[in-house]
Amino acid sequence: MTETAVRNDELWPLLRRHTQARIGLGRAGSGLPTRHRLGLQAAHAAARDAVHSPFAPDIVTAGLQGLPTVRVRSAAGDRLTYLQRPDLGRRLDPVDRAHLPAGDWDVVFVVADGLSSRAVHEHAAPMVRATAARLPDRRIAPVVLAEQARVALGDDIASAMGTPMVVVLIGERPGMSAADSLGAYLTYRPVPGVTTDADRNCLSNIRPPRGLAYETAAGKLADLMGRARELGRTGVDLKDETDHHMVTDQAL
Repeated sequence: MTETAVRNDELWPLLRRHTQARIGLGRAGSGLPTRHRLGLQAAHAAARDAVHSPFAPDIVTAGLQGLPTVRVRSAAGDRLTYLQRPDLGRRLDPVDRAHLPAGDWDVVFVVADGLSSRAVHEHAAPMVRATAARLPDRRIAPVVLAEQARVALGDDIASAMGTPMVVVLIGERPGMSAADSLGAYLTYRPVPGVTTDADRNCLSNIRPPRGLAYETAAGKLADLMGRARELGRTGVDLKDETDHHMVTDQAL
């Protein structure tokens, strides 16, 4: 074995500790080693299962530990329609919309299945609890559990409930390294059909222990919510400065 080969054998395991990317896998002839090929197939199967597994709202309700909930569906009547018609996943079912409660609330949390029910089942309830604990002075609406939902469904929900701010916790599109990633999308005064992604703030890859921890994500989200209310908007004009504050505090 050459000196270069020895160094590579030592280098790749070290680098793999710091990333979930598939690097330095080696080869067997012209293909991947069998163990890595099987790993890719398993990851692909997990991603497909995440997309197609049905949403189980009862799992989320149990994790919310008594917080009131409301269940709704989008205008996409089934999973196939949801995948083929993203526009329908952004609109509430008319019957469900009519039955949403309205009140004098500051924010509504929407737990949406999105493209990974697994992510929602595992991470949404702890994330709601961790964030709500940081908002003792906010009037929080009943948590809305939304099936066949896209991010923009939160705009329709906030409009129907009369809340100025909406947080959509949604299963993100699964990749080959993460099938359980939860995203949090914050929007201030959304307008259905008008608000765009540029008007939102997003926290991605919430999935401890391999991704963002609940407490860290909740701290960032609560900070963004407070500054959004002061600024009067979210999106490209609102930046996450929590890491900057942390570095500054440590420097002092």
